[in-house]
Amino acid sequence: MNNNVLEAVNLNLYYGKHLAVEGFNYAFAGAGIYALIGPSGCGKTTTLRSFNRMHEETKNARIEGTIRLNGKDLNTMDPIIVRQKVGMVFQKATPFPHLSISDNVLIGHQLNNGAKPDDLVEQALIKVGLWHEVKDKLGASGASLSGGQQQRLCIARATVLEPDILLMDEPCSALDPRSTLKIEELMKELALTYTVVLVTHNLQQAGRVAHQVLFMLADDYGVGHLIEAGPKEKIFNNPEDTRTRDYVTGLFG
Repeated sequence: MNNNVLEAVNLNLYYGKHLAVEGFNYAFAGAGIYALIGPSGCGKTTTLRSFNRMHEETKNARIEGTIRLNGKDLNTMDPIIVRQKVGMVFQKATPFPHLSISDNVLIGHQLNNGAKPDDLVEQALIKVGLWHEVKDKLGASGASLSGGQQQRLCIARATVLEPDILLMDEPCSALDPRSTLKIEELMKELALTYTVVLVTHNLQQAGRVAHQVLFMLADDYGVGHLIEAGPKEKIFNNPEDTRTRDYVTGLFG
């Protein structure tokens, strides 16, 4: 079995006839935060969505190449199982407004090992630092929470299934600085256990939280490519590719 948790091999991603991402190769090897950076339109989110088979939910979208999860071809797996093992947190918090805080955490969860729902809710909310803020109003709508609280609720919902991978697509873009700080601290805690793949347009955020950084760039035809990847310190301080250097130093972006 491949020891890499998630591996993309010769990955090409299409929307209809348009090639959006070409030749993406990378192995996400274990716990930590892997930040995908690059200008808008370079394919970061498209790439991220392919990792839990959400890309194929778009009409006429398709992939070429291979994505392996714990050594197994993702495309041979039941999409429901894939999304249990590869959780996702979106740019905008997406609590279900008609569900309570408690039910938002539990939705989609299949009880096992004799665990009680109340125990799972408490454990999940403690993990995201939300328990003491909401423990007395678990029956209230998930939409009644602040933006930052809603995003932490969505992270609790994603992690209650104990996935191998946690995908995060610009999770702080709609949040104020204080809420952003809480989410970043939470990401660091989660990265002790999970492989966190983070899409962010914020270079400062990548510098604060990432362990590994992947720089993507679109060519003149609008096709995204992975230009360079490596430890955060290398990408920001001593990149090999001049395009990476120009981007991280602010010459374009």
